[in-house]
Formats: sequence, structure tokens, C-alpha cells
Amino acid sequence: MTVLIAGGGIAGLSLGLTLHQIGVPFRIFEATSQIRPMGVGINIQPNAVRELFDLGLEDQLDQIGVRTRQYGFYSKLGKTIWEEPRGTWAGYSWPQYSIHRGKLQMMLYETLLQRAGAECIVTDARAVAYENTPSGAVLHLGAGRFEGGLIIAADGIHSALRAQMYPQEGPPIWGGAVLWRATSQAKPFFGGGAMALIGHDTQRLVAYPISNPDPQTGEVVMNWIAELRIDPSQGWKKEDWNRAADRGDFRPAFDDWKFDWIDVPGLIDSAAQVFEYPMVDRDPLERWTDGHVTLMGDAAHPTYPVGSNGASQAIIDARVIGAKLVEHGITAAALEAYEAEVRPVTTGVGLANRGSGPDAILQRVEDLCGGDFGTIDEVISLDDLAAHSAKYKSIAGFSIDALNAKPALIAKGARVA
Repeated sequence: MTVLIAGGGIAGLSLGLTLHQIGVPFRIFEATSQIRPMGVGINIQPNAVRELFDLGLEDQLDQIGVRTRQYGFYSKLGKTIWEEPRGTWAGYSWPQYSIHRGKLQMMLYETLLQRAGAECIVTDARAVAYENTPSGAVLHLGAGRFEGGLIIAADGIHSALRAQMYPQEGPPIWGGAVLWRATSQAKPFFGGGAMALIGHDTQRLVAYPISNPDPQTGEVVMNWIAELRIDPSQGWKKEDWNRAADRGDFRPAFDDWKFDWIDVPGLIDSAAQVFEYPMVDRDPLERWTDGHVTLMGDAAHPTYPVGSNGASQAIIDARVIGAKLVEHGITAAALEAYEAEVRPVTTGVGLANRGSGPDAILQRVEDLCGGDFGTIDEVISLDDLAAHSAKYKSIAGFSIDALNAKPALIAKGARVA
């Protein structure tokens, strides 16, 4: 009763490590010929870090990531709207990490090979379709087919298996925002380990370090994301998902964003290469599971990169699937139980990220005062700001008290019978 996983990204690799931990045979099918480090910075929230620690990865995370200490919102004039501690500084029992996505993926990949052996991953194996059988499911690849007990689609926002379930869905939805992402060498701000979100709905910048300071220069690898919103009717190169960018397309909009704690034009100019992405998501689905097949990660719930929740939720998906397999065995009932627990949460997060996520406070301040104020409580009360922050944590499943009190998803030593 092998579990077949379509996709070798963060979602699929986390699931592979989880299945190995609980004694379930599995195989991952990855479309590319070689798993390589891709992407730029991401954040892993404490609820997902807890699960990685339970997989025995604490030391590796500390080697490749930064424990995030602070999270803050700032107006387009660089003025402080809201700052709050993060991770263990906020009272969580687990840290938050700012980390390079490629380093995290390679750490998961290398650990999985060490634990389960190289034969657990098949490359050059693109999942194209599935079929249910009375006793399991068949995964169809570009060349060949594999039979298993269950199929888990971890094949991303362009998932072929999701497309089979929903053939009329069409491409991802683009709402007009374009992201330019890169890393630069820079001095850390606010004492290090701090994330900053600056601006408002039509123009913003996110910046945070994904390395510790160099002992010689004091500089960090600073991950940054510049965002501009344009009229969707103008169109964009939406087919280019990871395109080397022309800085002239966005750099002039940030020319005067030089504050005493961050030099945004300097960040943009010093990046070795900048990549461009349309910011897209998909509408939430009413169902993820078809018999012995289900969706996870971006195949199930692609969302705007708001609230630092995408990779974290993929890891949570993997662990909940593992927990339900322990409870129900390698059965369709386990997939139904996983969906029943996770899909309502991710639906709420995806909808919130379209306009009422944590960064919605930036536009609220812009509307109230154009981002110019003496102290923020002249514009909006600190109680209102705290309530807004707490609401999103609750929606996304990482409110402090609830997470700290929650029992482990998978008990230590648990195995599938």
C-alpha cells in the first residue's frame, strides 16, 4: 500500500519525511530532472516549525535560517504603524524562521535521502493524470504508470491532478499586482531578525534578512519583494512565472523611499538579479478529495503571499495527512479526515489574503492620513491594531495560546499499523 506523491517541493518532501517517520511506504514523483534550490525568501510560522522540530530538523533549521524576532508595518513615509515580537519573543514555544526557500527545500530533500534512500524519489516523472481503482489509485506519468494505495497531489499551483478534478477551472487568477523579488547584501535594521512591510495596497515593499550578519561586514542577505498594482485590463506577461526583470519597470516608483533605517533604492540597485512574478491565486474549492486521491499545498489552496503562510500550510498539510493515516490507516477515509480538518482553515486564509490579511492595516492608514502622522495612536488605536493582528493569527491557526496548548499532531513513536 504505497502512497504516491506527485511533486518534490516543500509539500511533497515534508510529506515524504512524515510518511517515513510513521512507517508508511511512499514514492515521490518529481517533474524536473534534478531537484535544485529555487526561489527566494520565505517565512515558516511557529505552527509549522513545531512540525519540523518533531521531524528532528531543529539543528538544520538553525544552520540555514534566521529566527525571526520582530514583524512591523510602516507607512510609505517610513513611519511606524505597528510592531510586534515574533516566535519565541512573542511567547510561542517554537520560533519563526526567515529562510531561503531553496535552502529549505534542499535540506528537506537531503534529509529524506539520508533517511529513506535515493529510491524514494523518481525524477523526470511528471504527473499528468490519475484514476481510482477498487483498492487504490493509479498515477499516470509522462511515461509510465504506478499503482498505489493513495495519491497525494503536491504538484503546485499548476497541478495537473487538480485540473483533472476541475477541468473547467482555467488558469490562476491575477488581480493586477506584480511582484519583483530578489536578495541583496545590506545592513540589518531594528537590531536584526526583523521583517518590515512598507507602503499600501498599490505600492509596497517587504524586506527581511535570511542570513545572520557576516562577521566581517556586518551585512546580511536581505530578501526583498517590491509590489506594484496595475489595471488588470492592461494585461501583463502573465505567462512568464519566473522572468528576469527590467528594474526600470518598477525602480522609479521607489526612488524616494530612503529612510533612516532602510534604503529601498539601494536594495534594488545592489541585487545581482531580480525576478518578476504576477501575484495570483485560485478560488477555494468545495472539495479536494476524489476517492483515493487528494490535493495538498499549492495544488489545494494557492493563496496570495500575505501573512507568510504558504510554505507553513504545506508543512501542516503533510503532518495532518500523516496524523490521519495513523488514525485511519492507508485508506480513503484518512484523506477525507485530512480534508475535513484543513480545508476550512485554508479557505479562510485564502479569502482573508485577498484583502483582509494582516497587511490590510497599511491601506487603512493610507486612507486615513496618507501615511503621515506624528504617532500612530493619533490615527488608529493600538487596541485596534492588536485586535487586527490577533484575528489573522486565529484564522491561520497560529494564535499563541492555542498553539502552545495544542497536543502534537503526531504522537512521538506513532506508526501506521
